[in-house]
Amino acid sequence: MTLLTVTGLHVRSAEGRDLVSDVSFTLGAGERLGLIGESGSGKSMTALAIMGLAPPGMTVSGGVVFDAPGLGRTDVVTAGERRLTSLRGRATSTVFQEPLTALDPLMRVGRQVAEPLRRRRGLRGRALHAAVRAALEEVRLADPDRIARAYPHEISGGQRQRVAIAMALACDPALLIADEPTTALDVTVQAEVLTLLDGLVEERGMALLFISHDLAVVSRIAERVIVLKNGVAVESGSVGEVVNAPRHPYTRELVGSARRLDGALEWRTS
Repeated sequence: MTLLTVTGLHVRSAEGRDLVSDVSFTLGAGERLGLIGESGSGKSMTALAIMGLAPPGMTVSGGVVFDAPGLGRTDVVTAGERRLTSLRGRATSTVFQEPLTALDPLMRVGRQVAEPLRRRRGLRGRALHAAVRAALEEVRLADPDRIARAYPHEISGGQRQRVAIAMALACDPALLIADEPTTALDVTVQAEVLTLLDGLVEERGMALLFISHDLAVVSRIAERVIVLKNGVAVESGSVGEVVNAPRHPYTRELVGSARRLDGALEWRTS
């Protein structure tokens, strides 16, 4: 079943600059797709357009069609805000790069996790409290009651990102968009969060759109990959094809850089 069909997606700034140009792909239920490219390549703008969250002044054209179970067929580009609100959380949800800015600094963590559970699942009282605890336990947070009482600045970066993942999963989305979810974390915590995401996506049977500038990270968690440069998809294919036989010069540069980094790390640890 095809969950998401993106056809000729184009995003233009208010100044008339093309930020995303003619990007097309499909994503089936349970599939994993990586979007990779350097800063400014159009990765995050593509994700925002898919969510119907392009910043004010941006012009979005082309097709972004969700066919999510129980929600019917929706073209995000032409849909009204009321319809888009019904999609967010259920059809798709997002984990952003920096959880400290994604979370409300003035609201306790438990209340922030509770909000989508209350809104989408109608939970109240003890049932809501139990669901919040279960959501925090699912993302492997030790002492969930303490975490629930804390404010975002009172917990670590890795814990904040796990909270953000719990919030994203609260409504059982068919598609999880992970936009550079490990970039702000140190290497050890990165590995833990990637392993967590990998397991949760597998357990829930969700589709995953994973966005990163790091080819090694994308290769670990995605099945297919699209390489973006200056808003244009310059190469796509399975992870094995793109890593082992890159066709575009930019892709070859990314692969070469990743291999040089791996070689340097092996030399330093040998």
